[in-house]
Amino acid sequence: MNLRRIVTVLISFAALSSAPAFAALPDGVARIHYHRPKGDYTGWGLHAWEDTPLKIEWSSPLPVTARDDWGVYWDVPLKDGAKKLGFIVHKGDQKDPGADQFLDPALLREVWVVSGRNELAQTPPDVSALASGDLTRAKAHWLDRDTFVWPGMAATAEVRLHASPEASLKLGRDGITGGESFVLRNEPAGIGPELRAAFPHLAGAAAFTLDGLDTTKVTALLKGQIVLSARLPDGSRDATGLQIPGVLDDRFATDAVLGVVWQRGIPTLRLWAPTAQKVRLHLFDGPRTDKPAQVIDMIETRGVWSATGTASWKGRYYLYEVSVYTPASGRIEVARVTDPYSRSLARNSERSQIVDLADPALAPAGWATQKKPPLAAPEDAVVYELHVRDFSATDATVPDSLRGTYLAFTRESNGTKHLRSLAAAGLTHVHLLPSFDIATVNEDRATWQSPGDFTRFAPDGEEQQAAVAKVRMTDGFNWGYDPYHYGVPEGSYTTRPDGTARIVEFRRMVQSLSDMGLRVVMDVVYNHTHAAGIAPHSVLDRIVPGYYQRLNADGVVENSTCCSNTATEHRMMEKLMVDDLVHWARDFHVDGFRFDLMGHHMKRNLEHARDALHALTPERDGVEGPAILLYGEGWDFGEVQGGKRGPNATQRNMAGTGIATFNDRLRDATRGGSPFSDRREQGFATGRFTAPGEMDRPDDASRVALLDAADRIRVGLAGNLAGYRFTDRRGNANTGGGLGGTGYTSDPQECINYVEAHDNETLWDKILYAAPASATLSDRVRMQMLALSVPALAQGIPFFHAGGEVLRTKSLDTDSYDSGDAFNRLELGYDTNGWGMGLPPAEKNRDRWPTIRDRIRRAELAPKRAEIKLALGSFQDVLAVRRSSPLFRLRTAEEVQARVGFLNTGPTQVPGLIVMTLSDAIEGREDLDPRWEQIAVVFNGTPTEQRIVHPAFAQRAFELHPRLREGADPVARTARVDRSASAIVTPARTTVVFVAP
Repeated sequence: MNLRRIVTVLISFAALSSAPAFAALPDGVARIHYHRPKGDYTGWGLHAWEDTPLKIEWSSPLPVTARDDWGVYWDVPLKDGAKKLGFIVHKGDQKDPGADQFLDPALLREVWVVSGRNELAQTPPDVSALASGDLTRAKAHWLDRDTFVWPGMAATAEVRLHASPEASLKLGRDGITGGESFVLRNEPAGIGPELRAAFPHLAGAAAFTLDGLDTTKVTALLKGQIVLSARLPDGSRDATGLQIPGVLDDRFATDAVLGVVWQRGIPTLRLWAPTAQKVRLHLFDGPRTDKPAQVIDMIETRGVWSATGTASWKGRYYLYEVSVYTPASGRIEVARVTDPYSRSLARNSERSQIVDLADPALAPAGWATQKKPPLAAPEDAVVYELHVRDFSATDATVPDSLRGTYLAFTRESNGTKHLRSLAAAGLTHVHLLPSFDIATVNEDRATWQSPGDFTRFAPDGEEQQAAVAKVRMTDGFNWGYDPYHYGVPEGSYTTRPDGTARIVEFRRMVQSLSDMGLRVVMDVVYNHTHAAGIAPHSVLDRIVPGYYQRLNADGVVENSTCCSNTATEHRMMEKLMVDDLVHWARDFHVDGFRFDLMGHHMKRNLEHARDALHALTPERDGVEGPAILLYGEGWDFGEVQGGKRGPNATQRNMAGTGIATFNDRLRDATRGGSPFSDRREQGFATGRFTAPGEMDRPDDASRVALLDAADRIRVGLAGNLAGYRFTDRRGNANTGGGLGGTGYTSDPQECINYVEAHDNETLWDKILYAAPASATLSDRVRMQMLALSVPALAQGIPFFHAGGEVLRTKSLDTDSYDSGDAFNRLELGYDTNGWGMGLPPAEKNRDRWPTIRDRIRRAELAPKRAEIKLALGSFQDVLAVRRSSPLFRLRTAEEVQARVGFLNTGPTQVPGLIVMTLSDAIEGREDLDPRWEQIAVVFNGTPTEQRIVHPAFAQRAFELHPRLREGADPVARTARVDRSASAIVTPARTTVVFVAP
């Protein structure tokens, strides 16, 4: 044996003797190993779901089973025959590495996870070099041309910048090899005030600078692999990758028009890709031709790559070939990718298309001269949330070829008749769930599969949901919160998904809705993308890796929104968002935008979007910009919670902006409970205290809870104004903001009042859960009518989920985002509400199946035409009442304070009864209502008739509102004024409106 062989054997023996030993894996469990290079495991736990008998709450993760020489591990018990186990390693809301992980225990029961690496290893990875750092992470940040920060690093460390255009940097026990390096200077004072304001989550990090880098050098360094290494005073080493959005914004952010830009019929294509080493344009003659007709090298100017073509390029398809260093893979990737600024696409988004949206050929007849229904102020808006596919997917009065499409809105059908009737009553806006290009529905209709015929199954059967689950990835349904291309209409809603048909058909839909008297709101989802990294559906992150997505402390994409979060705090991501909004408003005449998880954006993002949209003019843009509605979900959670990345667009932060947020306070007080509590919890409209259900008691605690709910509703009825002054249940003078933070707006237009939306159970299904078992079908219908009247008659902007007015059910499904047409069906023929469609999908509902089964097997609770028509007529009546007086649509906080009041308040009030007064005769203020001097609105949530005594009811000639006097609800018509007793009398579970001329 020669010397080299002896050395090799000794090295191999040493490696074997130093390899960690692992305990034997018991039967019936899956083992998740986890390694953190610094050994800091305190607080880290495991969340697991799917085929495990454990019920693990997010707030109480599974503790570590044991620790070994490699790291720690968890043993997760499995169900018999387990085929899927989902898990997340996390510490609070910090996930490592980020995305949900899954394994098939039938094939693999033991995996190894290295912190920060988004992969499951089947054998123990070598982590020995991680003691000197980890180049798969990006813990440090390059903030501007000269400044770097490294959170957690000692401010006295010796730090170097290493760079390699070939991605040849290697990490060994002695540090970084390969490429060139630069010594950084320590900055003991940290970063300056401007950078601290721009990057608040990095304000206390150790700072380092590198002088003398001009733009040319910065550009060169950013086009390759870049890392930092450190030698600490104790002689230990560390190394990490870099997060670079700060320096990209500092050096390369631009106001240039991106995408396809037309000048005198000639297109120029522009792509922002400052870290790319090379970009080539591939031009195709058709949507699926095999080879490009031309490949053109694009030219870069300060991060923008461009190519100017000829008039013959119009209508051709294209892809960008981007060569760029990608941290997700650690190498130079060459990706063929679509345009983030696409305006037309091939089927399934396989290629972008060069189009001119100003081309008359893409405009329906009359498009340029279309007049929108008038909207004097945001408070005049009444919004109806509708899914494009739901609207017609099961409507037999729509031709089969048009069901689920944009063009269904252009045909005479049950659906269009229904929308016209609502518009005539007072509806002003249709809010469309995401209708931009999404990733999860195959746009080739020929591939869609059906779950089959359910008529042979029992109303509470399990078969229906099993059939839906079987085809859920191959049917034509999804809510659409999975963005692929923000600026192109979704192709599964068009009759021809290749090319420009989707543009024309979307415009025809908007035009038809306008002809019905309805404006259009579009649901937009800029807070995340469907994919990131080098995944096939990733667009932004394959062009400028690590820029558009928000990264955690390790440089891994954040997923707190459920998918790959975007970072609109970065200038070019904000630009993409604002440019896209303006595009939809100008090019598709969209009249408003609802922002999904708006709190994950910065407040300034929304303000910039508002300013850009409101600057649009009819003369220049064909759009009345100031009439565009803006509202969204102002929830505060995840990595942005509490302003960690800067002031974010949350409920309280949006006060004063004119941008509205959803009022969950009124929602929960009216329905009962919350989306995260037991569905049987009751509220004002569902019988809390007045008609106790399974979880309620007719005791003092329940009475107090109902009075608290009534106070929250009163504040909501007053536009949820933080400064609104009223008398609370204790008899004390209080304000909306003083009521436990209930009120948060500064203007009524900033409040979206609602009691149901597409999320969670429908209102009818909530009532099925919460109403007492003794409640009859009639009782439940009246609860529905009462609940819908609360937002309808409140100050601010009322918002309704499509079908609430016809008792829509989703078979108590708590999350129908991918439950198919069966569970999302919208019945607008009025003969049924879809009752008895079976148990809802097991994935999100199985734990509640026993309770659900008890409800949906009760045939006597199935609404028929009489109940559905009653509910619809009542809804139309309250919309008409709202429209009948400007007192329901006050424009300012001052007007609300002066004109909106409440009777039946304080500790002696009748529980379950809210009486709101609206006054027109106010000294020092102009009269607003030419018909009525005073209005009294009574919301009677009790199961008995109520008499409200007040001198005003004898002094003024109050009478039942004429719309209700001739209205659809015979019970409401029995409401009356008893002047001899100075009282108004209101029937049980009824909202009535009295007016005084």
